[in-house]
Amino acid sequence: MSVKHSLLALLYENPGHGYELKTGFERLVQGMWPLNAGQVYSTLDRLERDKLVESPGYDEKDRKLYVITELGKRELWDWLKQPVARSLLKDEFYFKYLCADLVDYEEKQNMIQKQKETMIKDILALTQLKKQMNESQQYSMKMLIEGALLHLEADIKWLDMILQD
Repeated sequence: MSVKHSLLALLYENPGHGYELKTGFERLVQGMWPLNAGQVYSTLDRLERDKLVESPGYDEKDRKLYVITELGKRELWDWLKQPVARSLLKDEFYFKYLCADLVDYEEKQNMIQKQKETMIKDILALTQLKKQMNESQQYSMKMLIEGALLHLEADIKWLDMILQD
């Protein structure tokens, strides 16, 4: 996840100050990924250093405002155009499974079953969140949840397959 690019996107239409950007980010992701205020300000400092944003000054409450520059807009568009590389085999549970097999871990079946139970809990939580998104008309977030549910379903199918092995 690129905090840098999300801040550029939030600044695309309107200037904003750090706390506004933090809350805008959390609203964008429906509170699913809390963002540390320090991370916002250090990212803004780097964006300003790199001339992707600039400050026109301070608002009436003496909060530093930021606006996206033309260079920042180009950076945002370039980032949006690039496909995202996926790390298909670099997953912590996959690694745990390989290690369990390597050491002939006697509780491997139980480990797999507990992972499956965790994923089922995740499915239930995401299904509940999806219902909330249906009510709030948050189409983009609903589509992210649908994707996550499909990934979880595939992972559970894979777990079932290795449990039968």
